[in-house]
Amino acid sequence: MLRPEISSTSPSAPAVSPSSGETRSPQGPRYNFGLQETPQSRPSVQVVSASTPPGTSGAAGDRSSSSSSLPCPAPNSRPAQGSYFGNKRAYAENTVASNFTFGASSSSARDTNYPQTLKTPLSTGNPQRSGYKSWTPQVGYSASSSSAISAYSPSVIVAVVEGRGLARGEIGMASIDLKNPQIILSQFADNTTYAKVSINNSRKCAWHFKLYFEIKTSFQNVNFTTIQRKYFNETKGLEYIEQLCIAEFSTVLMEVQSKYYCLAAVAALLKYVEFIQNSVYAPKSLKICFQGSEQTAMIDSSSAQNLELLINNQDCRNNHTLFGVLNYTKTPGGSRRLRSNILEPLVDIETINMRLDCVQELLQDEELFFGLQSVISRFLDTEQLLSVLVQIPKQDTVNAAESKITNLIYLKHTLELVDPLKIAMKNCNTPLLRAYYGSLEDKRFGIILEKIKTVINDDARYMKGCLNMRTQKCYAVRSNINEFLDIARRTYTEIVDDIAGMISQLGEKYSLPLRTSFSSARGFFIQMTTDCIALPTDQLPSEFIKVSKVKNSYSFTSADLIKMNERCQESLREIYHMTYMIVCKLLSEIYEHIHCLYKLSDTVSMLDMLLSFAHACTLSDYVRPEFTDTLAIKQGWHPILEKISAEKPIANNTYITEGSNFLIITGPNMSGKSTYLKQIALCQIMAQIGSYVPAEYSSFRIAKQIFTRISTDDDIETNSSTFMKEMKEIAYILHNANDKSLILIDELGRGTNTEEGIGICYAVCEYLLSLKAFTLFATHFLELCHIDALYPNVENMHFEVQHVKNTSRNKEAILYTYKLSKGLTEEKNYGLKAAEVSSLPPSIVLDAKEITTQITRQILQNQRSTPEMERQRAVYHLATRLVQTARNSQLDPDSLRIYLSNLKKKYKEDFPRTEQVPEKTEE
Repeated sequence: MLRPEISSTSPSAPAVSPSSGETRSPQGPRYNFGLQETPQSRPSVQVVSASTPPGTSGAAGDRSSSSSSLPCPAPNSRPAQGSYFGNKRAYAENTVASNFTFGASSSSARDTNYPQTLKTPLSTGNPQRSGYKSWTPQVGYSASSSSAISAYSPSVIVAVVEGRGLARGEIGMASIDLKNPQIILSQFADNTTYAKVSINNSRKCAWHFKLYFEIKTSFQNVNFTTIQRKYFNETKGLEYIEQLCIAEFSTVLMEVQSKYYCLAAVAALLKYVEFIQNSVYAPKSLKICFQGSEQTAMIDSSSAQNLELLINNQDCRNNHTLFGVLNYTKTPGGSRRLRSNILEPLVDIETINMRLDCVQELLQDEELFFGLQSVISRFLDTEQLLSVLVQIPKQDTVNAAESKITNLIYLKHTLELVDPLKIAMKNCNTPLLRAYYGSLEDKRFGIILEKIKTVINDDARYMKGCLNMRTQKCYAVRSNINEFLDIARRTYTEIVDDIAGMISQLGEKYSLPLRTSFSSARGFFIQMTTDCIALPTDQLPSEFIKVSKVKNSYSFTSADLIKMNERCQESLREIYHMTYMIVCKLLSEIYEHIHCLYKLSDTVSMLDMLLSFAHACTLSDYVRPEFTDTLAIKQGWHPILEKISAEKPIANNTYITEGSNFLIITGPNMSGKSTYLKQIALCQIMAQIGSYVPAEYSSFRIAKQIFTRISTDDDIETNSSTFMKEMKEIAYILHNANDKSLILIDELGRGTNTEEGIGICYAVCEYLLSLKAFTLFATHFLELCHIDALYPNVENMHFEVQHVKNTSRNKEAILYTYKLSKGLTEEKNYGLKAAEVSSLPPSIVLDAKEITTQITRQILQNQRSTPEMERQRAVYHLATRLVQTARNSQLDPDSLRIYLSNLKKKYKEDFPRTEQVPEKTEE
């Protein structure tokens, strides 16, 4: 065995991915054995689409996605026989390539590096015509192994196909995360705006010629690849599912057997994955499920960016986002689940309340909270581990062998945590936690672990440090199972001992404090620190070569040490090869039981996310939300602003019902309007993912769509001015909003002149007022506030400001209170006040005031409400309050009687003129 004086770390040691065993240098690219090196920054989403030329459609009612009757490319661009892909040059709409970061701004997308590419069979056309070359992005996997997937590799691949003829608009999708062996199928009928086809959770994407340029400009970092339509074969897709789906999820066949387009998509997806991975999935090894589009709320990418759900708009590197506020997860799977839930909140109240029950129990039971957190933090990336274990490499290489051995040790480490996790959960009470506890009772965990322990040493476990893991892999298999393996390991131990002895002798020979170190890139090498010694002649002996110095630490080697490292590597290859054969035999025995790990992966990631929610609650005074038909928040505050600012943000109340579902919010610049709008949306999302929210009390109506129109930037790349971008965003909202939407609009129409801006805003407001959607509309157009005279479901709100005497300038200054109050803002011409403080000439400001006064007087003459309007408004509000009380009241009869009496009294006090209207009529 290795001597204790050998160090496993060094300043020059490259980083090693603990989950894959693959080597990366600290600055340079990761080594891809058998392929060219690729930059670390590469797309995380790949879209595979049927290559249908524009204007081509099948017969009416054509449902067969496997049809190959489409016109072939030109002869000069025809792919080679057996090619998976059609020639991209033949279709102008085929390719978009850049690095994907969900919600990133266009500027950040431009700053990223484009991935290098790898030739595929579709590039076998005319080599003299460079314009006809076809490429598929290299995804960073070994061409000869199914080694573990690096964190920098593309993560998600999506196949998309659309029906033709009368079936146009029917979308079939299949997606797989290469770090998680789960295929998600989806099929739905969409409208002409393709509102349901969006990139959410890095999982869904769209492909249609009508939408191509919109997708290209909106999602510049998605990598598109077209595939010949013959590979979108629904019959082959059904065969794949029957062959690969594990027994527990085989009911998916009943759901998708008549959904031809998602079956066609999964056939193309698996064929493409087989091509880029150079490996196939083991039979009965994949979790395959079908998801419709009605299970989660829709948040478009623009809203995700405006609300800073995942990426901060000012600095993409900091974590001042909703994800950063809630992310206290301990595992990669928990982090991915949290990200997925933020982008796609739940809409089922029962499921949300089950999560909230779990968070409440975790907050009330400290022993359960800390016990679970301690165990969960020791889990590795279970989903990625599963993904690698179920892949069977087509070629046996040293890298494939090392990866399989590493992941078997990880599997043993994971299974050994099942019992501690059960012990931590044994006293839980909530139904969801009890259900997860029940899933841990599966006997297959013990069966797999026992089979592993018959071959693998009990003390073989996951350890940090590349030398430690190398040792664990060498001695993972028990002795006396393979005599040749035992001999090879003894040889390896002798070589390592010889290396340590040789370095010790060199230290004595030159009287230097030499020590043995190791890195996966250099193998064994020599290190020396010169803290307390001085080198003679300030140079190392000539025997030492490849000298590098970092501060006062020297790293070097010698010719003899290099030779011994080569002998060590040869011995190691023999050990890995023989161990790999034993491991493969063991894996073939446990494949039939490995399905239980899917449940374990789901359990760990969900518990991790729920623990993260509970952790976030302990750091702030969050409250459990309720779900009714009313959006009511008492003293709510902005969760991201709380994390940024030293003091707690100013809290405000919010009250929106079906009877008052449209709030117009006014106030001076910088008074807090935009922050308030974002606060409402963030609280809504937090509530719908099962988290507590920042407020003293909160009640929410489930929002099935969340739309925002907040940004005021132009877009040079799409030649869109500020106003044109506003119009595109508001058009998207108007086309897709429904009665269950939450809509936030901030200062619409200020990109054009005032008259047109007011007209557009008024028309948009009237359209949205015809819906039952909850809408918050912030504006500087005070003329809009008078729309409440015509629509009783409009409420005016404003942010208060105070006027403070500025003694230094002998002028009044505005003090922002950030408090929201009912009614129209009393601040008039605050833009003029801001101009007055600036360096504008006094005469200009005076003229502006006079002109503004005249225009305002003319506009207001025709907008005064009559007593009849006031009476109708009062009756409307009383009726909506009564309906709301009937739906949601939990008061006892006496309290309800008092409440109704107070409603009647308030109605009479607020509108005494209503009784005088008939008298005037008689006169």
